Amino acid sequence: MLARLADRLDLINRSVGALVRWLALFMVLLQFGVVVLRYVYGISFIFLNEGVLYMHAALFMLGAGYTLLVDGHVRVDIFYAKFAARGRAVIDALGAVIFLLPSLAILAWWSWPSVRNSWAVMEGAISVGGIPASFLLKSLVPAFCVLLAIQGIACLLRDLSRIAAPQDADATSDNGTRA
Repeated sequence: MLARLADRLDLINRSVGALVRWLALFMVLLQFGVVVLRYVYGISFIFLNEGVLYMHAALFMLGAGYTLLVDGHVRVDIFYAKFAARGRAVIDALGAVIFLLPSLAILAWWSWPSVRNSWAVMEGAISVGGIPASFLLKSLVPAFCVLLAIQGIACLLRDLSRIAAPQDADATSDNGTRA
């Protein structure tokens, strides 16, 4: 039951990941355009430069949950690889409960007033001539927290399922990935 709920939660970040991966391509194309305009034609537009910044921020912030889903985050692996599936599940569950979820809650709590105020005044461009939507950029912080928390909960549920699994399933059922 826990694994099925985790799979349903995974769908959220799979969908977001499928969408935001295109930002990498658009960001590269836009940056290429900025470079061509500047060095070939000698012109520059601040809103194009900020467009690269906005896409990079969105790609990073909205893609973090998907990265956790596919176990793509950097892991300091000193003892972790030596443990069986159950031991790794315990370490991952403790990491989610002690570090990940509380950190996200604190970040969401402290960033929310800034995001709320930014939306209240429809905060404009970062630079003169830039994209007049800083409120959208700031909104990526709580979105990051929500998406990463959803995936953290999905991973936690899956880890709890592994911990509760019978001992003999420990050696045969793990392939070393979360997805």
